[in-house]
Amino acid sequence: MILTDEPMAKHCSLRAGGLANEFFAPADIDQLSSHLKTNKKTVIFIGLGSNLLIRDNGFDGLIVHTKHLKNLGFDRDSITAEAGTTLAKLSRFAGANNKHGAEFLSAIPGSVGGALAMNAGAFGSEIWQYVASVKTIDNNGNIQQRSADDFAIAYRSVKAKYGDEFFVSAEFDFNHPEKNIEARDLLDKRNASQPIGLPSCGSVFKNPDNNFAAKLIETCNLKGFCVGGACISEKHANFIINQNSATAKDIEELIKHIQTTVADAHGIALETELVII
Repeated sequence: MILTDEPMAKHCSLRAGGLANEFFAPADIDQLSSHLKTNKKTVIFIGLGSNLLIRDNGFDGLIVHTKHLKNLGFDRDSITAEAGTTLAKLSRFAGANNKHGAEFLSAIPGSVGGALAMNAGAFGSEIWQYVASVKTIDNNGNIQQRSADDFAIAYRSVKAKYGDEFFVSAEFDFNHPEKNIEARDLLDKRNASQPIGLPSCGSVFKNPDNNFAAKLIETCNLKGFCVGGACISEKHANFIINQNSATAKDIEELIKHIQTTVADAHGIALETELVII
């Protein structure tokens, strides 16, 4: 069923954003493919919305939500996961089946599709280190099997060589001989250093080369600084909290203020991890 004028604040972890002209949560990949074959609108895919901000004027197109695309299992000796599978669930599944290397995913509040799109990582690991292959779908509903060689993969960046295609599933080879670290220890570290349980998008900015965005922001004495209802976390300076019904405009203006302040103080241009539509 297609929903119209759907509030994206309901689907993004910052709890802010405008309306989607059309909103579709397909039951499976076949239904998704069928719909895209007739769709004429611009398409965006979202999962948990933990790295996304839709501006207040909304999105005049089709937003595909992958929440029902969450099949998870084995294909020979590899783990396959659809785009809507949460990273925490993937990490637990790998551990329960004695596959090691996925522990870091438990600390990332996102789903497989978004993690593939941005090469999500934490604690020194990145998801594309473990990708054996992916399935993608294009705007016309055509499904392709791709390898890592079909993408230019870098820190928090994945660029496809075949234009606009969206991730619908992936095959992972978690092949470490033993656990890098206990997932519980990673969660304890995350909970001790990040404002868990508050509306945010995780890290707002990428870390510059040989530096940390949080450290740069903190040295500018910006912790606790607010624009409207959007505030820089007192706990972790690279987090923005929707503290009091912030609009998307509040959040974006706060981001720009941080970038200007850090550039003036340190001569460093902070680049966002957050995707703004």
